[in-house]
Amino acid sequence: MSKMIIDGQRVDSSDGLVIDVICPSDGQVFTTIPRGTATDVDRAVNAARASLSGAWGKVPAFERGRLLMKLSQAVLDHLDELTDLEARDTGKPMAFARNDITVLARYFEFYGGGADKVHGQTIPFLNDYAVQVVREPLGVTAHILPWNYPAQMLGRSVAPALAMGNAVVVKPAEDACLSIIRVAELALEVGLPAGALNIVTGLGEEAGAALSTHPGINFISFTGSNEVGIHVQQAAAVNAVKCTLELGGKSAHVVFDDANMERAAVAISKGIVANTGQTCTAGSRVLVQRGCYDRFMKALEKEFSKKTAGTPEMDLDCGPLINEAQFKRVNRYIDLGAQEGLKVEIEGRVAEGVPPGGYFVRPMVFSAPRHESRLLTEEIFGPILVTVPFDTEAEAIELANATSYGLMAAVWSENGSRQTRVARGMQAGQVYINSFGAGGGVELPFGGVKHSGHGREKGFIALEEMSTVKTIIQYYG
Repeated sequence: MSKMIIDGQRVDSSDGLVIDVICPSDGQVFTTIPRGTATDVDRAVNAARASLSGAWGKVPAFERGRLLMKLSQAVLDHLDELTDLEARDTGKPMAFARNDITVLARYFEFYGGGADKVHGQTIPFLNDYAVQVVREPLGVTAHILPWNYPAQMLGRSVAPALAMGNAVVVKPAEDACLSIIRVAELALEVGLPAGALNIVTGLGEEAGAALSTHPGINFISFTGSNEVGIHVQQAAAVNAVKCTLELGGKSAHVVFDDANMERAAVAISKGIVANTGQTCTAGSRVLVQRGCYDRFMKALEKEFSKKTAGTPEMDLDCGPLINEAQFKRVNRYIDLGAQEGLKVEIEGRVAEGVPPGGYFVRPMVFSAPRHESRLLTEEIFGPILVTVPFDTEAEAIELANATSYGLMAAVWSENGSRQTRVARGMQAGQVYINSFGAGGGVELPFGGVKHSGHGREKGFIALEEMSTVKTIIQYYG
């Protein structure tokens, strides 16, 4: 049984209740986690507040950076252990889980190096005045994390917060949090002061709600569904605290007739089966210029038909979906595609020998004659791709933006002017040209527009998001 980390101690929930942890590969319970309560959240926030005014608050910026560097190395030293935890907890193939842990280490390394690089400024003002602008920690930051990339999300959200000197309370998703707990234990081992990093496990409607509404919180970072994100933002507004939201996505690939079809097909196929399609940035819509549609589909079939789902140990293209609810959701969309008259063009497969109770689905490609299907406008969160033709560049931009989301997009063309025009016209936080995704992209500012959320993570800008500005005006005349 795993335990929470509060004030530097491994603890159970205040009432002793637990949550079963189910393996996505076979549907069986393999351990438990504490079912944290509002009382546990209060303990964690108070511990963070005490650490902020005590040991953690006294650590200078360069030493914060050194501690994060040590934690980065500790993660790499425990790479195999953390990979096993991540793979079993989420169902990811081992290679994908190992990459996620490696990226986690990179987050701590990157922000460790940046901890003492956030400088202030002086402003010329009236005679006999000196004006300084300094950046300071926000205070106690709350981080409500999703289940699809628990390790990566810990690094992405928490590393810049700690680098800027905030004290942190994390509420991971109850479906996948084992790697997060273990990393918090490693943080204590490398010398992070008690209370600087607290982990409260539990249900979203209990521990998550208590954390987002707690009056002792100074900032909230949330990644998850739009529905819950709205509640989080409302809770933040009540306490007048800042929040960043990374919500859903329905990212579009736009493939023009001068694109390298083979390269596009490889990247698009990999992108939709990565993490079994359970990715907010998944490029689940493929808009293909009509003149090259058949040529592209042949290239896509060559790549996509090989995609296979299996257990983590099989180390194939994708694993099972995270839980039974997600399994049923994706299958409902598959049924909906048939009801809407979409054609199944390409199918991958589920490997032989997977456990019968696992949440496995075949990767699939549907084709739609027009951009009207719900499969083209709603987030499925599974390995389901939908292709649709377009004629002109203007139509491509219009269709790419014909969704309430705006997280990522991609342009496939060898025409440099077209690349720039289309990339500029797309309503998305990140746009790729002749590629998709960046292996973690720790250095690259990331976030959405429209219903995909607001605020930016990753890159140096995250250090600014995790801090506040104070202006000091001194009269010396």
